[in-house]
Amino acid sequence: MRSSIRAGSVYARRRLGLIAALTGLISIAALFSGPSAQAALPTPVSAATARSYLASLTVATEDRTGYNRDLFPHWITQSGSCNTREVVLQRDGTNVVTDSSCAATSGRWYSVYDGATWTAASDVDIDHLVPLAEAWDSGADSWTTSRRQAFANDLTRPQLIAVTDNVNQSKGDQDPAQWMPPLSSYRCVYARAWVQVKYYYDLSVDSAERSALTSILNGC
Repeated sequence: MRSSIRAGSVYARRRLGLIAALTGLISIAALFSGPSAQAALPTPVSAATARSYLASLTVATEDRTGYNRDLFPHWITQSGSCNTREVVLQRDGTNVVTDSSCAATSGRWYSVYDGATWTAASDVDIDHLVPLAEAWDSGADSWTTSRRQAFANDLTRPQLIAVTDNVNQSKGDQDPAQWMPPLSSYRCVYARAWVQVKYYYDLSVDSAERSALTSILNGC
């Protein structure tokens, strides 16, 4: 009798352990299949840190004299045959399949700017969160070409993200005083990322930009 009870107890414990393990695996799988896995922008600094960074940025009038997009070499080779755009498409997408040249042939991309989901890479742009022209206006005009290249291909800071192409095109080179993501729930993340990038690269802000960022961050 005792042997039967002990055997039943061992079986129950093993069954509970198996259930717990399966639950853990399901939870892990959810992390990679849910919307959060579809937009893997490096997590920006907190709102409090962003407010501190913003307070330290130089406020200056912007000057676009001499700007040319070609002064920021971008979509450079990152690894093997994969360039920066292709790396971000793979990072930000779900079930992305690539061909021998690293081009995405299928997958699913969720755009945090507008909440749309796309299944064709051609419908997705890689946005420079702080636009190249905006960077030029606020200090990058004095950089070396290599530093501008690093900025335009930065996978470490929250600077590059896959989003709906026409939404990115509507943004153009506008700053947060002129344009914010249509999806209001993402604006706090966007402002935090914008400030972090500008702070890291020691770029200035103009007065309207600073005011808009301050308002957003105060509401985070």
